[in-house]
Amino acid sequence: MNKIVENTLLKEKIIWRRIEPGLEVFVLPKKGYKKKYATYSTNFGSIDSHFIVEGEGKELIVPDGVAHFLEHKLFEDEEGNVFDRFAKLGASSNAFTNFTNTTYLFSSTDHFEECLEILLDFVQNPYFTEESVEKEKGIIEQEIRMYEDNPGWRIFFNLLIALYRKHPVQKDIAGTVESISHIDKDVLYKCYRTFYHPSNMAVFVVGDVDADKVLDQVASNIGKRNYSPLGEIKRIYPEEPRELEKEQVVQELVVSQTIMNIGFKDLDVGYDGERLFQRELATALVLDVVFGSSSKLYNELYEEGLIDDEFDAGYVAEKEYGHTIIGGETANPEKLFARLTAGIKQAQQDGISAEQFEHHRRKMMGDFLKSFNSLEFIANNFLAYHFRGINFFNYLDVLQKLTLEDVNRRLQEHFGEENRARSIIKPKQA
Repeated sequence: MNKIVENTLLKEKIIWRRIEPGLEVFVLPKKGYKKKYATYSTNFGSIDSHFIVEGEGKELIVPDGVAHFLEHKLFEDEEGNVFDRFAKLGASSNAFTNFTNTTYLFSSTDHFEECLEILLDFVQNPYFTEESVEKEKGIIEQEIRMYEDNPGWRIFFNLLIALYRKHPVQKDIAGTVESISHIDKDVLYKCYRTFYHPSNMAVFVVGDVDADKVLDQVASNIGKRNYSPLGEIKRIYPEEPRELEKEQVVQELVVSQTIMNIGFKDLDVGYDGERLFQRELATALVLDVVFGSSSKLYNELYEEGLIDDEFDAGYVAEKEYGHTIIGGETANPEKLFARLTAGIKQAQQDGISAEQFEHHRRKMMGDFLKSFNSLEFIANNFLAYHFRGINFFNYLDVLQKLTLEDVNRRLQEHFGEENRARSIIKPKQA
């Protein structure tokens, strides 16, 4: 039975179907678009290394890096390299693993049905041998070592290491050379059977497609596999203290200029759905008012040469954790830190005005509507929000419900010195 979810503000509709034993499939028809885009995602990311499956009653702890390792391995099966099959049909394919999800995707202009069948098939046909797993360890080890010297990667993870004491978000998505050495085919199959069950996955298709045909094709593919129901997966995370692990991490790497990021650990966590969405949008609006390219502070820092146009401020909202990261390259990290700290205090003292609130809310609405013309933007965001209990279609509705009081409360509560840490990458001394 199909359900239709319409949004009058966006003038879009999604056709949705739940396919037994629990796969949710969403199709967003976009007439006139040449490109078609499909994603197949599992609610399994790098932080999910400790869990219980209902009915089994046994806690499992697996090595860090399994989700990323699985993503690599699924692209190789008994037929060979999956990328080659997509390429022969003129399609572009890819995959990515983050802290909470793993997503497989392709885009094509022709042969869409064949490409969709390849996507559904290879994600549901794991093929691991001890030899191929050992070979993959060498490839991933090289990747890990490469990122150890990547300034953008290190400044990010060094900041997470400072912000979090126990939560696994501080751990590298690919794991470590040590942790992946403990991964074998049995571990991979165990995690695959748990997290790649249809009830823990979803499919999203966007483009000029016939929704009924897409839904029937997915149903046919899933139906022939005889899945048994899976009990609820209980993810176990350590209780994260409110306190930081450390106030600052400094590392020297081969860079031409110092990079500095300031982070604020969110203490308001533990829920998902619309309340989480509201928290995310309130924080985004605060960041745009205080640090956006049209703000007084941004322009002063830019004119003083303390930042360049790569300076950025962003917020991550997840059920179990959240953090704001602000920064970029700078010629004077201490002065920039002092100016940013003073800028936050001044904003908290002044508060966000009704005029600023309305202006930046309208700007966020406009940016979202423009982004909705991008099939990649829609597909890459929809399922990530879906797994957090959020309908991405409701962005404009939640933004409209946001109040000035919500935003000013967020400004006061989130940007406290007690939950602030710094990460600095300095040029290596000769």
